[in-house]
Amino acid sequence: MRKLPGIALALFWAATGAFAGPARVVSMNLCTDQLAMLLAAPGQLASVSYIARDKRASAMADTAMAYPVNHGQAEEIYLIKPDLVIAGAYSTRATTDMLQRLGVRVEVFQPANSLQDVRNRIREMGEVLQRQKAAADLLSEFDRQLTDLLPGPGPQPRAALYAANSYTSGPKTLAGQILASAGLSNIAAELGYERSGKLPLEVLAMAQPDLLVTTSPYPRASRSEENLAHPVVRQLIAQSASGQMRDADWVCGTPHVLRAIEKLAQERRHLLEKETLQ
Repeated sequence: MRKLPGIALALFWAATGAFAGPARVVSMNLCTDQLAMLLAAPGQLASVSYIARDKRASAMADTAMAYPVNHGQAEEIYLIKPDLVIAGAYSTRATTDMLQRLGVRVEVFQPANSLQDVRNRIREMGEVLQRQKAAADLLSEFDRQLTDLLPGPGPQPRAALYAANSYTSGPKTLAGQILASAGLSNIAAELGYERSGKLPLEVLAMAQPDLLVTTSPYPRASRSEENLAHPVVRQLIAQSASGQMRDADWVCGTPHVLRAIEKLAQERRHLLEKETLQ
């Protein structure tokens, strides 16, 4: 898959732009790690979470190798002497509370549940890092590429998002909006799911999606992923098209969601071409 130029441009801007914001920033959340790496000025970002280096979860694992990592512990973060700590809403509350009691500024970012939230988080990171110009440039590039990826009028093949523990995602989720932006119809909406929830295997089988979108299994076996190996799921994969998505492109509300949209748009084109040939 081609490398989206906007990401490379963002890294270039981060490496060349001047800043007058916080000088020592620590990120302790995977999603804020990536936004900070995209927007921080040279030397501004002092540490990212250790998960940022995990290629299964992080879309910027290679970039993260250039930064010291932290494990979200208050003591280790305090010793870095940050003037700003960036956390996620689900980061360890004990850590953020202790850092605030010690006088460290902590900014908490909410998870992105829509493509508009992705835009908002880019702006918010630009504000807290005082990198508003870099954020505006990245946002403009994100919107331009998203517009280029949006499909024209035409059929919308029915797709099912089916992840570990039988979870699916409806239209009021980031994953659901990624699906819609690729020109696919989400069967979760047909079945009454607006947000995330468990989709019974029997209901999935009866829905007969044109495209079954699953997540990539982790190297070691997990009970949470047993549903993906069920014979019925394998049969659905054999009967329909199937797409195995790269988790790192979906998990965070960053510009990397464009890669997920691009991959699904390709799957849609293949489905329509197949129908034309039949």
